[in-house]
Amino acid sequence: MAEYFSPGVYVEEYDNSPRSVEGIGTSTAGFVGLAEKGPTKGAPLLVTNFKNFQKLFGGFLSEYTHGEYRYLANSVEQFFVNGGTRCYVARVAPEDAVSASKKMGILTVTAANEGKWGNRIQVSLSTVIKRKMQLLEKVSDTVFKAKAVDGFREGDIVEFNGEFNRIAMIYDEQVTFEGKFKGDPVDVDVIPKKVVKLVTFDIQVRFNDEIENYFDVTINPSSPAFIESKLANSNIVKVEVQTTKATGKDIVNPVEAILGKGVTEGTFTLEGGSDGSIAKVNGGTFIGKDDGPSGRTGIQAFLENTNVNIMAVPGVTIPEVVVALVAHCENTKSRFAVIDMPKDQYKTDDLINYRGMIDSTYAAMYHPWIQVFDRSSNKPDYIPPSGAVMGVYSRTDIARGVHKAPANEVVFCTGLKVNYTKGEQDILNPEGINLIRAIPGEGIRVWGARTASSNSSFKYVNIRRLFIYVMESIKASTNWVVFEPNDTTLWSRVALTITSFLDGMWRTGMLAGSSPSEAFFVEIGSSTMSADDIRNGRLICNIGIAPSRPAEFVIFRLTQRTSETGGEGGGAAEEG
Repeated sequence: MAEYFSPGVYVEEYDNSPRSVEGIGTSTAGFVGLAEKGPTKGAPLLVTNFKNFQKLFGGFLSEYTHGEYRYLANSVEQFFVNGGTRCYVARVAPEDAVSASKKMGILTVTAANEGKWGNRIQVSLSTVIKRKMQLLEKVSDTVFKAKAVDGFREGDIVEFNGEFNRIAMIYDEQVTFEGKFKGDPVDVDVIPKKVVKLVTFDIQVRFNDEIENYFDVTINPSSPAFIESKLANSNIVKVEVQTTKATGKDIVNPVEAILGKGVTEGTFTLEGGSDGSIAKVNGGTFIGKDDGPSGRTGIQAFLENTNVNIMAVPGVTIPEVVVALVAHCENTKSRFAVIDMPKDQYKTDDLINYRGMIDSTYAAMYHPWIQVFDRSSNKPDYIPPSGAVMGVYSRTDIARGVHKAPANEVVFCTGLKVNYTKGEQDILNPEGINLIRAIPGEGIRVWGARTASSNSSFKYVNIRRLFIYVMESIKASTNWVVFEPNDTTLWSRVALTITSFLDGMWRTGMLAGSSPSEAFFVEIGSSTMSADDIRNGRLICNIGIAPSRPAEFVIFRLTQRTSETGGEGGGAAEEG
């Protein structure tokens, strides 16, 4: 309570109302795979459309260069084609992949990340002379009084009569140079004929159609226009300048210090970039390492990402990778794994055997591979279904909600690697293998919605994802509870907050039941917490929900009804 020191009426405002719970997003996908370019360490990058992916990670990979690990770009494209709206991508690369680079004089330019793509980077430099300084008085051989020093800094290279010098110190309007000028730079005229000129340069970095321009760059480390600072946020290159300063006659035009004596403009191309050897790619490449926030790779790169809800490593069916992805989803408890099955396994026994390596409510398996037009080979090819399936997840979430099973939805593709029969699906469906089937007259559809689990309570994909949605939404919206007094007032507010959220879900059809009491319950208080719990700072709330289960088997019972027109045993049918 506030302290008051004089008589009067005071009004205090306090918040005793329930807070609202905002539902989290459920349609953001996460991808791990090989790409033409892009960072291989650190946080995954957000991609909002396929054009954005191509800018960040390059184009399609060919079978010749990347073999069975080439499907990331195809899968991301299919994600967006099938209704996805945004995803995060973590690129991986073989351990022997190398970044392209080029050392030119005092400047070393390196591609932003590994790969042959860097061999197509061109860097162009051109000398720029814009700012001018008028010197009014000679104080000593190297010290002059200037009319104005705006735009000049200590360490800048200047030119006078074709001779280069460096500013050593600026104090008020007095400028000290490192060396002597051969001629006399002093000119007191209103319109001076002799001036000292600041020498900078423009630099252009080009990769295909992507161009970055940087203007009035210097090699002066103390200047905000220092080349390393100006290009620090470049998406294409990293630069490093040799720190040893030239002195006396060795001071030259910065562009000459890079391109060579007498060269004031020019272009060079990076070289030596390599995609590495596909033979070096193994399960560990995709599983990745946890070397801290800026050093995480592969699946581990998603540890700190709180936006991704569905994940895949497209086309990678290595058991160790599948198990690692599922374990990642189970450990975070906030995302769901979409698993591809081996391309050339089509017998039911083989598929059931492969499915048997995991038992998790946080994963689902899909088969067969789908046919699309592959722009790397300009012909139809089969790609893993995970990208398209996650697009279907996203489309269903947006159109209907996470409670709707992401099945009986069209997959936008031209064919299937294997066309399974109903009899084969009768065998595979109970095992938790979701088939993609061509339905006559209805297109190619996802025809299964089961998790890869033996737990009957979480048999269906939408039930696990609904629970993730509820848990993460409540978790994200109840941080205000922490450190509040753990008493009946808080319990009531928490119960009202969660009840309001679940009631809204029930009213929109996300929960089963003909009334709120049938759809959910919220328990908090003495029935959920002991005195010891309260003394130890624990607030425990029990929540139960009734998820709506998909109509997986639609059964119509048909019988014959006899029309009686009168009299016993009448069975005549009248046609009108």
